[in-house]
Amino acid sequence: MQSKGRAKMTEHTEPRLIMFHKQKTSARTRFLWLDSGTVCGFAPIPRLSQLLDSVTGNDKVLPHPGAIVHRAEARLGLPSGSLEAMGDFHAQVDVPGGPLSVFLAGFTTEDPPFAAAEQVGGRFIDLPDARQLPPAELQLLRLAYEYLLGG
Repeated sequence: MQSKGRAKMTEHTEPRLIMFHKQKTSARTRFLWLDSGTVCGFAPIPRLSQLLDSVTGNDKVLPHPGAIVHRAEARLGLPSGSLEAMGDFHAQVDVPGGPLSVFLAGFTTEDPPFAAAEQVGGRFIDLPDARQLPPAELQLLRLAYEYLLGG
């Protein structure tokens, strides 16, 4: 039974995770692009979705990014601790079925895990390579990049 004021989680509202690697020596930042044409693991955000300015709705409880990070590590075949959640990054996107939470996590490895990305049909891209993403995903990447720059 579903509690009052809490929307049922669907495929569209399942939280997403933007994954990045920031090179320690050069600060080069690359994002994991998945074979489904998204940087939001592990399913694209519906095309006409819009980024919300702030967390809205009656639902004050957010999913914990640690659980999402753990599922991403398993899906990528990486050991626990290979991804680190940026705990204070949270964005929401207005999608059919309710708001969708988006979190950010960084790979802790010295170099991007290229082989793990390839195993799931993904690759690492620089920010300019993301131009063909839908507007909401471009806005999410902009927020993530600003967050990583400390702005």
